[in-house]
Amino acid sequence: MRRKTRQIHVGKLVIGGDAPIAVQSMTTTYTRDVASTVAQIHRLEDVGCEIARVAVPEMEDAVVLGEIKQRIHIPLVADIHYNPALALEAIRQGVDKVRINPGNLLNGRKSLEQIVKAAKERDIAMRIGVNSGSIDALDKMAQMQRIQVRLRDDGVLERTDPAEVRRKEREHLVERMVNKALEYISWCEELEYHTIAVSLKSSSVLTAIAAYRLFSQRSDYPLHLGITEAGTLVSGSVKSAVGLGLLLADGIGDTIRVSLSAEPEEEIPVAYEILRSLELRNRGVTFVSCPSCGRVEIDVVQVANEVEKRLAKVQTPIQVAVMGCVVNGPGESRDADVGLAGGKGKGIIFRKGEVVKTVPEDQFLDAVLKEVASLLPPAEAKLVYPEGGIKDVVVSHRTRDEGMNLPLVKK
Repeated sequence: MRRKTRQIHVGKLVIGGDAPIAVQSMTTTYTRDVASTVAQIHRLEDVGCEIARVAVPEMEDAVVLGEIKQRIHIPLVADIHYNPALALEAIRQGVDKVRINPGNLLNGRKSLEQIVKAAKERDIAMRIGVNSGSIDALDKMAQMQRIQVRLRDDGVLERTDPAEVRRKEREHLVERMVNKALEYISWCEELEYHTIAVSLKSSSVLTAIAAYRLFSQRSDYPLHLGITEAGTLVSGSVKSAVGLGLLLADGIGDTIRVSLSAEPEEEIPVAYEILRSLELRNRGVTFVSCPSCGRVEIDVVQVANEVEKRLAKVQTPIQVAVMGCVVNGPGESRDADVGLAGGKGKGIIFRKGEVVKTVPEDQFLDAVLKEVASLLPPAEAKLVYPEGGIKDVVVSHRTRDEGMNLPLVKK
C-alpha cells in the first residue's frame, strides 16, 4: 500500500497522494547555455522524464530560466545551493519548483523565509533536499572498517565491532537528517506554506533507506527518493534499484531519480524499470530477454540490446521478449505482446501469443520491430519502424562447433 501523503502541484504535474510516482532527472549542461540545456531536456522528454532539474550555481544561470521554461514541456526545477538570491531570481523567472539544501543555505531561517514568501506569492513548490554530506556528516569509514583491539586494565583484550560502530553512526546521522528537514518544514508552516516535497539522500544505500523510513513515520509530506552519487551505469543502477526498490515496496516515495554518472537520458529507463518491476507504473516497454547460455545459437545479447535501444522512446505499455533457445523461448515469447524465439538460422515471431511467421536470422530485427510498431499509436510506430523497414542486421551466428562468427551482413 502506498503511504498516503499530502498532494502538491509542480507546474501541472500532481505529486503525492494517489498520483503516479513521477520520474525525474537533472541536466548536465551549463544552464546558461540555453540551447544545449533545452536540447537535453527535449531528449529527456522523449524517453519519458516528467520533471527536469537544472543547476543554478550563479546568477548567469538563474536569469535564463524563464527562456528555458518557455521552450520545454515538463516542469522545471531550479537547484539552489548557498545563495538565496539565486532562488529568488529563479522564482521571478517562473520555475515550477526550487530545491534548497538545508545543509548549505546561507543565513538559514532568514533566507528560507525570503524564499518561502516569494514561492507562496507565485504559488510554486519547494523541495527541501537534505544530503547527508551537506549536514557535516563525519567521514569515519576508514576507521570503522578496522577492528581495534585494546588491553583493558584487568588484562582482558577488548575488540571493537566495526559493524556496530557503523550502525550507531548511521542512526545518529539519520536522526540529524530527519530533524533538519522537519526544522525547515516547521519554519515553512509558520508562514502557512505547505507546498513542500522532501528528499533525504545519501550515497550510502542503508543511510538513505533509514532516513526516508524515519521521516515517513514523522511527516506526511511527499518524498522524492534518490541515492545520491550512486555511481556509473551499472553500479549506480544496482544501488538505486536496491535502495529505491526497498522503499517503494514499503509504500514510501512519490517521485524518484536514478542518479548515474551517465547521460541523463539513461537514468529514465532504469527508473521506469524499477517502477514497472513493482507494478507501480505501467508505461513503456517491459522487456524480457534470456541471459544467453550454451544452448543458444544466435547472438541473443546483441539482438536484445538493439531491440531495447530502438524501443527506448516508446511510452505505450507493451511487453517484448527476445529469447534464444527452445527451452524457455517459446513460452516467454507467447506471454509477450511481441516475441522472438530464435534458433539456429531462423526464429519464430509471436504476436499476442500466436505464431505470426518464421524468419531467417538476418531478418530478426526487422520482424520484431515491425510487429511492435503494429501495436503502437502512429506517432510511436514511425519511431520504431520507419517507412522502408529496418535494413540493419545485428545478429551474429553461433554454433557449438564453430563458436561466434562474423555478422551475416554488416550495417
